[in-house]
Amino acid sequence: MSKTIYNIHAIHHVSLIVINCEISLSFYVDILGMEEDQGRPDLGYPGAWLSVGNNNKQQLHLMEFPEQAAKQGTSQNPQAHPGHGPHLALAVENLSIVQARLEQENIKCSLSRSGRVALFCADHDGNTIELIEV
Repeated sequence: MSKTIYNIHAIHHVSLIVINCEISLSFYVDILGMEEDQGRPDLGYPGAWLSVGNNNKQQLHLMEFPEQAAKQGTSQNPQAHPGHGPHLALAVENLSIVQARLEQENIKCSLSRSGRVALFCADHDGNTIELIEV
């Protein structure tokens, strides 16, 4: 069987299900410093598109589906390391600045066990976020 090469070179977007988009925007915009892309069309449900990086070629999409978000939050194993399940990894320039902001907001963080300069936290809906210093 021959392998077809598609030249996949980047993640276009990651979508997360949230309970309340406005509360989620406060985490991603006000705490993590992401910018909302105002170009999101009306898709028939609340949500937001957030630009990742300066080139606006990668995005985080928030989709407001409260029932689904509530179910996903309760299915997480509180004993498991956050990196052992589904998560969004974001590259940051200065992890200590981000960590200080998370701590200021009383958002629990845990350091990565991989040995790299990284930490894990969760947004208001229990979506695991890994922040990696690059």
